[in-house]
Amino acid sequence: MPRTLTVGFDGSSESRAAAEWAAREAKLRGLPLRLVNIWEGIPDAMAESAVLSAETLQHWSERIPREAAAGLRSRHPGLDVTMERVVGSAFEVLPALAGESELLVLGSRGLSGVEGFMVGSVGLSVVAHAERPVVLVRAGEQAADEHVPDPTGMPSATTPYRPVVLGLDTEDPDDTVLAFAFDAAVRRRTSLRIVHGWNPPPYYAYRLPTDLAYHGELSTQQAKDLAEAVLPWRGKHPGVEVVEESRWGRAANFLVDASREASLLVVGRRVRRSPFGAHIGPVTHAVLHHSSAPVAVVPHR
Repeated sequence: MPRTLTVGFDGSSESRAAAEWAAREAKLRGLPLRLVNIWEGIPDAMAESAVLSAETLQHWSERIPREAAAGLRSRHPGLDVTMERVVGSAFEVLPALAGESELLVLGSRGLSGVEGFMVGSVGLSVVAHAERPVVLVRAGEQAADEHVPDPTGMPSATTPYRPVVLGLDTEDPDDTVLAFAFDAAVRRRTSLRIVHGWNPPPYYAYRLPTDLAYHGELSTQQAKDLAEAVLPWRGKHPGVEVVEESRWGRAANFLVDASREASLLVVGRRVRRSPFGAHIGPVTHAVLHHSSAPVAVVPHR
């Protein structure tokens, strides 16, 4: 199957925002865009209801996605947009679509217009099971949100992109995650801000709180570990301005703060096979719920 960028579309405001973001990303990547509407059917009792006529069902299952695809083509000239209807459960279909795609994009409801996402069970399940990168886009996301304000301070989609932000675990810096983040920065012609949060080892509690020298040693070592993890990628992408931040505290808090000035936030998810099901990790979970920017979750071994 040819490389494609896929977006799950159900006609909701969040899926429309995801489709618009996906169209912009597809143009950046030079990929065709596949708009997929998943039809799970309706209960028999509802199907027999006079309220849900055959025309209404056809409108929601066929007409709206078709019109959305036509709108994307008109707003993004030259973009190859296809529309597909798939019958099945979103929990099963979406991870399969991710495996067939360069990138899967999903919408997420905003929290009453304030910063942050409301990630439902379907979104979390897809992120936890997909073996390709998944991007979640908040309802209301606009192209101008990804760019710095114009000289007058007004939102604009014609100004340079805001930085890409990467949350990096220096104990296990995976090349797949780093490659995705650097590639995103290159395509946007913007800088890459790499954020690493760390906590002292358990035995640190037995040291005196005023032991500033020991704390300084820990900070220096963490910054060194971050620099060493990033150094090979600086060499591969000398044109990307890289800002490294190693800070003592919760990584999730630092990433959520950084997302307010980001065009895209990138985090990794270790693929684990567990009898208790798939997991996304506490940092990724927190970021998915509270980031101001679209979030790319990149699975890795």
